[in-house]
Parts: sequence; C-alpha cells; structure tokens
Amino acid sequence: MAFSTRLLSKSRQLYGSRAILRPDVAIPVRFYSKEAAPPGHMGDQILKNIFLELKNKFETAVGVFRKEKITIDPNDPAAVSHYANLMKTAREKAGLLSESRDIQSTIETETEGIPDARTYLLTLKEIRVKRGLNDGLGAEAMMMDALEKVEKEIKKPLMRDDKKSMALLMAEFDKINKKLGIRKEDLPKYEEQLEQKMATAQLEELKKEVLEAMETQAKREEFKDEEVPDVKSLDVRNFL
Repeated sequence: MAFSTRLLSKSRQLYGSRAILRPDVAIPVRFYSKEAAPPGHMGDQILKNIFLELKNKFETAVGVFRKEKITIDPNDPAAVSHYANLMKTAREKAGLLSESRDIQSTIETETEGIPDARTYLLTLKEIRVKRGLNDGLGAEAMMMDALEKVEKEIKKPLMRDDKKSMALLMAEFDKINKKLGIRKEDLPKYEEQLEQKMATAQLEELKKEVLEAMETQAKREEFKDEEVPDVKSLDVRNFL
C-alpha cells in the first residue's frame, strides 16, 4: 500500500492534465462585466475570468471522477465503457464538448474560408491525424478518388461555392457511404463508438504513465523489498 501511495504526486499530475481534461478540448469562454474595467487592466481582468472559468470546469469534472472507481484496464470492455460514461458525465456537467462535437467544432474552425474542395479534404485528413484517429475503412482515399472523378468531369478544380459541381461530389460521397454501410440514422452509434475508442486510448495512456511511475519508484532503495501493485488494483480517487 505504501508503494501505491507514494505514486500520489505523479499520478495526480498525469491524471488531472491528460485523462480528465485534455489540452486540445475546445472550451467556450465568455466574459461578462457589469462595469468597464480601466484600459490598463482590461487584459488582466479577461485573463482572470478565463482562468476562473477553466478552474471551475476542471474542478467540476474532477468531482465526477471522485465518486466512482476507475479500473485502469484498456483491455477490459466493461472498464472502458465505464470510463467513457464517466467522461461523458464529466463533460456534460462541466459544459465541455463531447469528442465528436469537439472534432466537428475543430473542423468548422479550421476549414472556414477554404475555397476549394481538395484543400478542404486535405485539411480533414490533417485534423484526423492530429487527433490520432485511424481511417480503417479507407474512406479518405475513396473521397479523393471521387474528387478526382468530378474534377476530371468539370475539367477544373472544384470550388466549394460551385453548387452544381459540389452536388456531383456529394452524390459520389453518398455512393461511398452506401458502399461502406454508413447511414445518417446510425450517427449516434458512430458517436458512441468514437467515445469508446477515445476512452480506450486514454486508459492506455494512463496505464503507460502509471507503469512508468511505478518502475521509477521501484528502483529507489526504500522500495526494493516492496511488491509492485497491479495497475488494475489502484484506485485513482486516492490520487485526485
């Protein structure tokens, strides 16, 4: 027990900063003030309000994780599902976006103003890679092939404001979705699958960090006679 307790500092850092609130999660920030702050202090007041809002969101999310035990086992479907549900609850209570909504928001932000379809698709690929998501179905290659087909037909680069030509591309995309068995009515299911994949990835990262911390501690003289605990036996609530 002493061994796992001494992991407190390392575990609190990695769990709080990586597993609960990832740094790339989009957080909407609003600034309200009854009276205008003096010009010289406006920036400081805005930063203070932003900090307080982020702090409150973080504490709200952590509060959810203090209530139930998390089993650090990315290979256990039940543990992954439980963790995904906790993540969903934490985000809802803290007013954060779900994984799929966050990705959608990122796409809207990073593709705004892109005039042509090719750059748009390439940007989607960049976002996917940055998110660590796999294109296991090969949809991206099919979409690029569809774009090539349409551009060959219209004999020029496809611009996103060309409604007639974009309709041709959308028709090709519909064919791809049908071939892959993707239906709009199944979007909630796909969203849930994404949450499960992200939960698995986060548990894998958490497990890796905890194992590294235990290995480091095990090398210290005071722990040489202590048995290293199984990661699955640790209760994360003790380290929050």
